[in-house]
Amino acid sequence: MKKQSNLYIFMYSSVMVIIVAALLSLASTALRPFQEKNVETEKRLDILRSVGRASDVASASNKHDYVGNEFNQVVVEQLVVNRKGNRVEGVDPFTVDLKVEFAKPEAEQNLPVYVAKLNDGSTKYILPLLGRGLWGPIWGYISLNDDFNTVYGASFAHKSETPGLGAEIANADFQQQFKGKQIFRDSKFVSISVVKGGASSSDPHSVDAVSGGTITSQGLEDMIKDCLMGYQEFFKKSKN
Repeated sequence: MKKQSNLYIFMYSSVMVIIVAALLSLASTALRPFQEKNVETEKRLDILRSVGRASDVASASNKHDYVGNEFNQVVVEQLVVNRKGNRVEGVDPFTVDLKVEFAKPEAEQNLPVYVAKLNDGSTKYILPLLGRGLWGPIWGYISLNDDFNTVYGASFAHKSETPGLGAEIANADFQQQFKGKQIFRDSKFVSISVVKGGASSSDPHSVDAVSGGTITSQGLEDMIKDCLMGYQEFFKKSKN
């Protein structure tokens, strides 16, 4: 009798595990399109924020429609280039995963570029960024004027930085510092330094670090330098 009871419990548990696993699989499959749509919308939103757009997203009745319309109005071209500055045909920049690209040899890396046209007629070039903070990934977008030197705007985000410390990179006040900074000095690529203790107001190549977020600030500095370095040949060819 005891053996039969144990067998019943085993069979019952096995069946329940299979049923629950099947339900979770079905739920995951059903929710995947919504999850992908959310990721796509957030990506577009970060791109728009780097050029100061989509400021009314919080009051939009439909976030996806609002962001999609703004993106289609502002972003006039999307392309992929390699480290030689040449266009790569047949690759959708929206599907390029920088983590995957940076694991490849430099000669094989694909780098997305988003070209934005603003209301004043000016053209901005938006470039994606990916790095590592104290506790996990950090990422963002930086937009350059058509001199391919002066920063127009920046948008940064993180996965798990400390609130009030490293997480401050996602705040508008911190990001605003990058506007007007330059990534070249006398035609040499120098990127932008994130200075602990405060950057000189007269230095066009540095900003203040996050107070108490030294490691995240250093990660942000490395991220900008490492990512923008790959676009140098594209900058040169685009200015010619």
